[in-house]
Amino acid sequence: MQRSAVRPSPVFLGILAVAVVGGVLAAFGDQATLSARNQDPLIVAGVVLLVIGGWVASLSLHEFGHAMVAYRGGDFSVAHKGYLTMDVRKYTDPVFSIVLPLVFLLIGGIPLPGGAVWINRGALRSRSVSSWVSLAGPLSNLGVGIVIALVVSLIRMPDALVYGLSYLAFLQVLTFLINILPVPGLDGWGAIEPYLSPQARDFGARARPWAPLILFAVLFAFRPANALLQDIADTIFDAIGGYQAGAANGNYVFMFWRH
Repeated sequence: MQRSAVRPSPVFLGILAVAVVGGVLAAFGDQATLSARNQDPLIVAGVVLLVIGGWVASLSLHEFGHAMVAYRGGDFSVAHKGYLTMDVRKYTDPVFSIVLPLVFLLIGGIPLPGGAVWINRGALRSRSVSSWVSLAGPLSNLGVGIVIALVVSLIRMPDALVYGLSYLAFLQVLTFLINILPVPGLDGWGAIEPYLSPQARDFGARARPWAPLILFAVLFAFRPANALLQDIADTIFDAIGGYQAGAANGNYVFMFWRH
């Protein structure tokens, strides 16, 4: 593999810079307003930039995870497609891959799956490799969530930054959980698909365009389903050492425009 094939693109680094700027703004805002009804606009802007920048960067890492395992498993075309540069522009349509998930995140706090990489499954060495290609994306989200949770627990920082990072870590866990559901179009289905019958795989191919939309409609409209998903995410978040109160406060600041 050429070294340049895995070098992070300027776009990815720019997205990370947005998250860093958001973190700085949140850290230097008036922390006393966090317990007040009127939040410091600097803190609100900082948390929003931190969460959005961090989440879009995690979308790129998610897709990079798929592509890297596919490359190691025999599909060398992913390097030529630019998937190994972590450039979010390479991952399908920008509206459906970035804009729409961001809108859902801002409105409902539910992270839709973002972009997608097109893998040549026929070039992969085995069914198990194909399954790991699918699992690599959500596992990267879980890994990012664990790292952020560790940073929050080990490094002393201003409360607003703790809240923003904790909420970002929780979103990683929620993204992991949603993506591993065995629903056509999601990575959980991709992980089991190589072992399914031809009839089941054909059903999955036909259901792939609309099944995730039905899932998210159910999560938005059916409160018990949403609550169950949140409870499972809370359990995983606790298991990795996440700061639940910080994530809840971070969600409040992130959604402050709705209050």
